[in-house]
Amino acid sequence: MRIDWIAKLRHLLQTLAFCLTVSAIQLAFNPDRSYAIPATYSCCIGVSTWLLIDFGRHAFRSARETGWPQGAGAILLPLVSIVVGYGLGTVVADNIFGFASWSENARPRLWASVMISLVAGVVATFYFYSLNRGSYFQRRMREAQSHATEARLKLLESQLEPHMLFNTLANLRVLIGLDPPRAQAMLDRLIAFLRSTLDASRNGAHPVATEFERLSDYLALMAVRMGPRLQVILDLPDDLKAMTMPPLLLQPLVENAIRHGLEPKVAGGRIEVRARRIGAQLQLTVRDTGVGLASAADTAGTRFGLQQVRERLAALHGDAASFTLRSVDDEAGGTEAEIRLPLNDTLPAAGGRGS
Repeated sequence: MRIDWIAKLRHLLQTLAFCLTVSAIQLAFNPDRSYAIPATYSCCIGVSTWLLIDFGRHAFRSARETGWPQGAGAILLPLVSIVVGYGLGTVVADNIFGFASWSENARPRLWASVMISLVAGVVATFYFYSLNRGSYFQRRMREAQSHATEARLKLLESQLEPHMLFNTLANLRVLIGLDPPRAQAMLDRLIAFLRSTLDASRNGAHPVATEFERLSDYLALMAVRMGPRLQVILDLPDDLKAMTMPPLLLQPLVENAIRHGLEPKVAGGRIEVRARRIGAQLQLTVRDTGVGLASAADTAGTRFGLQQVRERLAALHGDAASFTLRSVDDEAGGTEAEIRLPLNDTLPAAGGRGS
């Protein structure tokens, strides 16, 4: 069994603190005695007992939830360790002060010392037993929360894909009757997009460059449908290409910008997707020159895709990430969606074709 030396050091310090407390209580009943004597005896006995119990339990088969021996060893180990630890600690302290705790004259104090050590040993043993058990359940709770978060993210991603696919197939059905060649080109783009989406869905994160590549495939798909009404700008600095981010995070924002911003506008417009480093954060913005929030049916940003983006960011990064949807006040007008992710969580990753 691998030994956690940091935990051992923590247990040693807790044992010393407990021993000093016990010796302080002893001093309260015998204030005329020097504190150094009960403190030394208490620490020597306590540390000896701790060494025997904390290291001795590794020789037994232990319960996973407590790290404590099972069966008869659960009782014998602390009892034997307390008795042997008392003897060893007393001998060490006797040598320090030149006392003879085992002499006939010292026997009245000896029995009191034995009882104190026994009670203190049982209390300390139960404390560490409860501490290990509590730590185990805390670890299990964190693991359960982690699994629940991963399952939730997978569910959100599986919801987003059919949503996008439904919209595209509905448009493809209309286009087949109106312009078969364009419908064929749109179908080819859809196949390319779905292929890249399948590759990305196998990973919990991928390079920002890969996310922009998928956006390029999707926007090419939309360009077949909208023609010259759709203008695209993808801006990704070279130093951010290798940073990683959750897959399928920008696509619903782009889809929302086209569906609710550019398509309702007769002249169409421009969509810009940019990545920037802002301090310790990765800033991702999707801006369109469409009809704007005031003209959209839902100005609260609660449409399906936007809501999923909010939930994914909350599940992945909590308060460390943010999502903002706002109107653009310049001459071009439109709407801007902004995501900010902590750069500490967007670690460099290999892969991606570049953009």
